[in-house]
Amino acid sequence: MTTKAASGKKFSKNIFEESPEKKSKNNSKNNSKKGHIWEYVAIATIPLVLVLGNSMLVPILPDMQEKMGISRFQSSLVITLFSITAGLIIPVSGYLSDRFTRKAVIIPSLIIYGSAGVLAGFAAVWNTYPLLIAARAIQGLGAAGTAPIAMALVGDLYKGGEASKALGLIEASNGTGKVVSPILGSLIALISWFAPFFAFPIFCVLALLAVIFLIKEPPKDKEAEPLKQYLKQIGTILREKGHWLIPAFFAGSVTLFILFGVLFYLSQILEEAPYSIEGIRKGLILAIPLLGMVITSYTTGALIKQNGTLMRWLMNIGLILMTVSLALAIFLNANLYLFIGLLTLSGIGTGLLLPCLNTLITGSVEREQRGMITSLYNSLRFIGVAFGPPLFGWLMNISHKTIFITVSSMALLMLALVFFFIKPKGEMNKKA
Repeated sequence: MTTKAASGKKFSKNIFEESPEKKSKNNSKNNSKKGHIWEYVAIATIPLVLVLGNSMLVPILPDMQEKMGISRFQSSLVITLFSITAGLIIPVSGYLSDRFTRKAVIIPSLIIYGSAGVLAGFAAVWNTYPLLIAARAIQGLGAAGTAPIAMALVGDLYKGGEASKALGLIEASNGTGKVVSPILGSLIALISWFAPFFAFPIFCVLALLAVIFLIKEPPKDKEAEPLKQYLKQIGTILREKGHWLIPAFFAGSVTLFILFGVLFYLSQILEEAPYSIEGIRKGLILAIPLLGMVITSYTTGALIKQNGTLMRWLMNIGLILMTVSLALAIFLNANLYLFIGLLTLSGIGTGLLLPCLNTLITGSVEREQRGMITSLYNSLRFIGVAFGPPLFGWLMNISHKTIFITVSSMALLMLALVFFFIKPKGEMNKKA
């Protein structure tokens, strides 16, 4: 009887209590998950702070024109010069991050980025346009070592489905910055039109602390190669994979050219008759298409894992949505509600495309060359952002229809490039 009871007790204990080994394993898993959550948060702050430093200024561009007595083209250069400088310097940052470490590039870049933001703010206060432009160029220098290197860092930290999820989070964070920044920019501008220049250095400090204390970068397992050998390997990668890598680079660049150009266009027309919408209301409207992009980006990143076939479907569907919605906007732009709906549909298309491109490009190379390859991709993305506002400003002087004929044609061209040249199949092999 006693033996039976003891046996029953023992059996009962085995059912309801975990063994020490299992408990230890589960605790380790939970700790790992918690660690990953904080790493995700820290990584997400990098693209977020980058976008705030650019998109937060979009709502104040019309005010800047009026207060500083500058033209629409000159105000667009505040975005463009920043992005061109970043686009040119990004490959250098990519090389340095491959040679040294990702954090060794990201940390000083955030310091430069935030400090130049303060200088730009004082230039606006002093009404000194040349100094403002110079400060924005220095900010571009700092920006070159932030989000593009964070993308390479994700490839180092995570593998497989976890990497695609983290890359989706980066794109969603990028998009969240674009959603929040027009509202935030409009709110802060209620204090003074130049106040947004001083606001985002505060976010830079927060991102800097997150990167220093929350991200544990894995140690390099190989010595850095001489520059000549390194460039030779980059050349080999582009020769072997350029048939799909280069179209992928251009697809990302054109997509962001369209996105930022449309934002600039929308910011300008909302303040004109018959809408006459300013301030926070304008910021909220600018945020709607971007919200569609953010939700889609995060969902896409979590969904695709390493499924190449699914990525191909989603990229093509995304570009079809962009092409159709932008083509319809040629004729259906008189009704603001319908127009915003079409731009939101285009934003959803962007959210389907970009996380897939990010995953494919980041996973296409070994760790030792990843910084340069992702930097070349991001360099073209920045150049796309740079040319959006001034070219849209120029097209606005021709006609509204010309704008949407141009961008829908570009989206169609990108659809053809992606359809014929980027053909991932089955389960992708993630490089280490």
